[in-house]
Amino acid sequence: MKNDVLEYGFTLCDNVIEKFPDGVISPNKTLFTYHHGVLLSGMEKMSRLKNREKYQDYIQLWVDNMLSEDGIKSDMGKGWCSLESLDFRQPGILLFGLYKKTGDEKYAKVIRYLTESLKEFPVTEKGSFWHAVYNPNEVWLDGLYMASPLMAMYAKEFDRPEFFDMAVKQVVTMYETMKDERGLLPHGYDCTKEAAWADPETGYSQEVWGRAIGWFVVATAEILDYLPKEHAGYERLVNIERDILAVVCRYQHESGRWFQVLDRVEDERNWLENSASCLIVAAIAKCIRMGILPENYVANVKRGLVGVLDTVRVDDGVVILPEICVGTCIDSGTAEHYFSRATTANDMHGTGTFLMMLAEAGMLLN
Repeated sequence: MKNDVLEYGFTLCDNVIEKFPDGVISPNKTLFTYHHGVLLSGMEKMSRLKNREKYQDYIQLWVDNMLSEDGIKSDMGKGWCSLESLDFRQPGILLFGLYKKTGDEKYAKVIRYLTESLKEFPVTEKGSFWHAVYNPNEVWLDGLYMASPLMAMYAKEFDRPEFFDMAVKQVVTMYETMKDERGLLPHGYDCTKEAAWADPETGYSQEVWGRAIGWFVVATAEILDYLPKEHAGYERLVNIERDILAVVCRYQHESGRWFQVLDRVEDERNWLENSASCLIVAAIAKCIRMGILPENYVANVKRGLVGVLDTVRVDDGVVILPEICVGTCIDSGTAEHYFSRATTANDMHGTGTFLMMLAEAGMLLN
């Protein structure tokens, strides 16, 4: 992998810092949520490729803007900063590095707050987290990334092994409950089969959304990075990851990317989407590096990397990543719903996952 490819990532990180020098990143400026967490997680991964202390400092600046001096703002339990959705746990993964760096207990306090409270989060009868308190009985594939890597990190760094068990359970239960005959997973599942989008017989939503699959495979790879190999669930997660990535790679387009609706490759309404492609490439690269996937998957990484980079342009020193699907709930769950979603450039769903892809591919290929 050429260093000039990595420069797209470093330049993008610098673009963010230059645009939002005070660490207050728009949109959703004051929200402790996954949009910012994904972007900054990618920045953190890029800093590991080349020691960029300013990236760590910037992450700390953003986090400190969100928190009070003793850790948790008085409004953390309300509105968009609530514990009612898994989406608002994800930025917790940024706090582990800050706690190691500074030793400041406020970071540990928030880590515990975000993680220990998952013991009380509502689950289906099989033990899968609801995506949100206000979406009762609904399991969304993207929710795996929002909370389960956090639990695995917490288990390792704070010696709380029961959270390894919880993280493994989320992967296994989701996969075993939701996989179809091909081994693919729909965007959502309602165990009561009452949601408007749920199939009355299976409870599944109708379509395989590319980014949701991407969240699933990245989350599983991240969990495996922290899970001890001697854990009873380690080999089960390895096999799940191998199986689903083998199927996903069958749907890789000749351009190297993946579609918005991953499996509808012949539908003219479908379109190639960058955030899903970045997540899948990142997961494959990480799994090869960890010895979970064989070397022949390097070809998929290289094709995916080229496919995404072919869409990138640089305008006046600013990296522009287009063809990113905006935030997407299940809503009707129809193919038309996903096909008609707006696309945008440099949305954090895309820039964050782009940085993840470059970092993981960089660690594998350089």
